[in-house]
Amino acid sequence: TRSFQYVDDLIAAIRGLMRLDRPSIETFCRSHDLLVPVINTGNPEEYTIRQLAEQILAGLPASESRLIYEPLPRDDPRRRKPDITLAHDLLDWSPRVPLQQGLRRTIAYFQALNAGNGAARQAG
Repeated sequence: TRSFQYVDDLIAAIRGLMRLDRPSIETFCRSHDLLVPVINTGNPEEYTIRQLAEQILAGLPASESRLIYEPLPRDDPRRRKPDITLAHDLLDWSPRVPLQQGLRRTIAYFQALNAGNGAARQAG
């Protein structure tokens, strides 16, 4: 499985990090017995690549694309799910854009971009 994060959520997390002051970080680290906090951002919702591909194709009804199944690389991790506990606790942050909504926005952006009508900025 994989987790997918929409760029707006990533930017919100980075902005939260930028707003932190040193005393807040030091206090947090002491209270959690940490030398330096490692703050994962991401979306803990898990999807298979197949689920992702199917959702993309569902968002492109006029597409003639078909799924092609390939074996996974041997060293491919079976599961990727970020632990966002520190981001939630320290930044009061959690992802807000679900995969389906992020895909709709992304598809709309690229459709507008490909149409060349200048609406790409408004779609994203």
